[in-house]
Amino acid sequence: NCNGFAARCGQARTNESQSMPAHSRRLRLTGGMRPQMWIAGLLLLCGYASTTFHLDERLFFSLSTAWHESRLSKRSLWLPEYRVRTEALPVAGVANNLSGLTYDEQRNQLWAVVNNPEELLALDTDGRLLARYRLEGFSDVEGVTYLGDDLLVMAEERSQTLVIVPLPTADGPLRRADYQAISLGLHAPDNNGFEGVGYDRAGDRLFVVKEHSPRKLYEIQGLKRSLGGAMTLKIIDREAWIEDKGMASDLASVHFDERTGHLVLLSDEAKMMLELDGEGRMVSFRSLWSGFAGLERSVPQAEGMTFDARGN
Repeated sequence: NCNGFAARCGQARTNESQSMPAHSRRLRLTGGMRPQMWIAGLLLLCGYASTTFHLDERLFFSLSTAWHESRLSKRSLWLPEYRVRTEALPVAGVANNLSGLTYDEQRNQLWAVVNNPEELLALDTDGRLLARYRLEGFSDVEGVTYLGDDLLVMAEERSQTLVIVPLPTADGPLRRADYQAISLGLHAPDNNGFEGVGYDRAGDRLFVVKEHSPRKLYEIQGLKRSLGGAMTLKIIDREAWIEDKGMASDLASVHFDERTGHLVLLSDEAKMMLELDGEGRMVSFRSLWSGFAGLERSVPQAEGMTFDARGN
């Protein structure tokens, strides 16, 4: 029993080890665990990391597209080429809960939403705060995208409602009761509802992502036409586009790129962005882990994403 005095135990072990073969002494120093068990444990750890972070899928896709990089990069955003220029810039006056983000090329600025307390923010392209508007009567606003023609659409997560909001022209709160809204109610009203929105202006298609449980990607056709009373809404479940994209374990945001006709999906849990072509096939991806894309630290809780007219 060596639980009593440390000095005595140390001496006993020293004397004992002198009479033991070298191989046995090495085992005693590792707590009696055989080298095979260390190797098995290491393999289990590697397997867990591979499964959790889908490293095998990332590696397979990287290798399978490497041969076609020159061809694919000319017709896509090609996310592997993206590098961070500004990292983790604080937005003045916003402590937390900054969520959706969209680019307004007519004003060359950004619009963002905060979901607690609900606010709409106007930012310049360097992230400086230009204006803020309180959202009265809104609840759990997570996503926002610019529709053109001075219109925004905001997504309320729990109620799965899309609210069409004209851009503010004066200071003061924006009242939800003043705007048109479409409640879809495709899932139970919980905190796993609509997380992000992106808009295809040429095709009048709104893309909506549901975060998880389950992940969902919807295409809503005819949104702007319906505002004029046409009532031509068509909802398409694009499950087939994401069912084989297991490495994106959740969906936090979506952006439609007008130049290429491609979708970009953002995953917070997987810390990555995925580019899909017009048929839902993956074209490229960008890891948002520390050490990738020039990032000093992994991106924490990524919830919003947008690109400007030049693809930045």
